[in-house]
Amino acid sequence: MQTSIGETPALEARIRHPRAIQPLWLRVTHWLNALAALVMMFSGWRIYDASPVFAQFVIPTSITLGGWLGGALQWHFAAMWLLFFNGLFYLAMNLATGRWRTKFFPLSARAVLHDLRAALTGRLSHADLSQYNAVQKLAYLVAIADLVVLVLSGLAIWKSVQFPLLRELMGGYDRARVVHFCAMTLLAAFVLVHVTMVALVPRSLLTMLRGR
Repeated sequence: MQTSIGETPALEARIRHPRAIQPLWLRVTHWLNALAALVMMFSGWRIYDASPVFAQFVIPTSITLGGWLGGALQWHFAAMWLLFFNGLFYLAMNLATGRWRTKFFPLSARAVLHDLRAALTGRLSHADLSQYNAVQKLAYLVAIADLVVLVLSGLAIWKSVQFPLLRELMGGYDRARVVHFCAMTLLAAFVLVHVTMVALVPRSLLTMLRGR
């Protein structure tokens, strides 16, 4: 395909400065959300150990954050506010820019099963990092929903008297703790799978660091 003389400068500019796959606002909010979520998870494990939801299951203190209950609570609440406000900005920007619709939809069970089968057999293409496959779409949507559940169940535990309706929607204080723990476990599983996939496709890390 030939290029006219008038098109050459524009073409060269696109080659020198390719379009960003991930915009700056997305990269900043992604890493801040990741930082907040990890701090909350590790400090939350220390808080959990102070009064385990399941008596037979205790998390090793070597992988917790805070040193003691008071310190863990301080880390937890600090990260909570970062996650809350940064998460709101992330959701608002996704809606305002139309990224929510274009990146995560359409999505169907058939597409998820097809891409999951391809991934398990090593035939899933990662050539175009600007597009999410169906498994990625589902995983990210589940992670976002899980973070919302974590915040709501955390509020039901932290301010149980101030948010009685939220507490009752969770099934009471004790069940809210179970919901919070299960949501945290799901988040830990997502992080583990996400890091594994990044290790398998390291180019995806570059796009989240440089945008290209």
